[in-house]
Amino acid sequence: MKTKDRILKGAEELFFKYGIKSITMDDISKHLAISKKTIYQYFDDKNQVVETLMKERMRLNECEVEQIAKESDNVIMEVFGLMKHLSAMFSQMNPNLFYDLQKYHPDSWKLFKEFKEECVERMVENSIKKGIKDGLVRSDINPKIIARMRMEMVEIGFNPQIFPPDKFKMLDVQLASLDHFLHGICTIKGHKLINKYKQLTEEE
Repeated sequence: MKTKDRILKGAEELFFKYGIKSITMDDISKHLAISKKTIYQYFDDKNQVVETLMKERMRLNECEVEQIAKESDNVIMEVFGLMKHLSAMFSQMNPNLFYDLQKYHPDSWKLFKEFKEECVERMVENSIKKGIKDGLVRSDINPKIIARMRMEMVEIGFNPQIFPPDKFKMLDVQLASLDHFLHGICTIKGHKLINKYKQLTEEE
C-alpha cells in the first residue's frame, strides 16, 4: 500500500472509532507508527486529510450504490440492499463523526451535501420512476419532490439536536427513516413485496 493511502486508511480507522474532532495528527502518526514529518509530506493539515478522505468515500459510495441498483430486480430489493449497505457502514462509525464534519470541517461537509444532492438524489429519483413503471410505487407522487424530501430525511437523521447520540443510535434512525420512506411511496403490490423481503431477511 502506498504511504498516502496508508495514512488515509489509518486516519479513517481513527475517525470512525473516535470521531474527527478528538483525533490529532499526532494520533495518526502514533497509530501508523510513522513520523508526522512523513504525514506532512502528503497533507498540509488534518483538514486536508478529512477532505481527501471525504472525496474518496463519496467516490466509493457512489460505485457501491450504483452496483446495488444494478443488481436489484426492483426498487424494493434495491432499498433492502441499501439497508444492508447502511448497516455495514454505520455499525463501524462513531455517532459524532457527522456532527464533527459539519461543525469543524465545513468544506468537507459541503462535499457531502453536494454528493447527496447531485448524486444520491438523482439515483433515488430514478429508482422511484422505475418503481412507478413496475407498479410498485404510487403513480400519484412527484419523483423529484419525493427524492428531495428523502435527502432531507437523511440529513435530519445526522442532526444531534434532533437525535442526540446518547439517546438514539444513528443506524437505527437511518434504517427507520428508510423503512418509513419505503412504506409511504409503495402501492399494495409494493407492500406485499416488502413483506416478502422482510420475511427473507428475518430468515437469514
